[in-house]
Amino acid sequence: MSEVLQRLAGVLEERKQADPAKSYVAGLYARGLDTILKKIGEEATETVLAAKDGDPDRVVRETADLWFHSLVMLAHLGLGPEAVLAELERRFGLSGLAEKSARPAGAQSVGHASERQSHAR
Repeated sequence: MSEVLQRLAGVLEERKQADPAKSYVAGLYARGLDTILKKIGEEATETVLAAKDGDPDRVVRETADLWFHSLVMLAHLGLGPEAVLAELERRFGLSGLAEKSARPAGAQSVGHASERQSHAR
């Protein structure tokens, strides 16, 4: 796992014990999962808009915000980036269509990451 992801995961765990009045992340944790998910939705929208505008610097900044808040969600749920990286690793070498068809019913969302990965291969 990337050193940056490891360090960030550690900080996110530490923030679970922090004062919500003094830590943005602790405040997100204190407000609960719905608040964290709303923030992910906002960041996803901002990432899409940045990509549509074609500004590479803004795309990177907004994607960083999206990834950050996704990591907050994972930590809130007791998961870490290593779980996502392991899943991405598992998908290497799989056809995106084959992987998608092997998912349980209801787990086959349009535009899933594995589908995008397969297109990049």
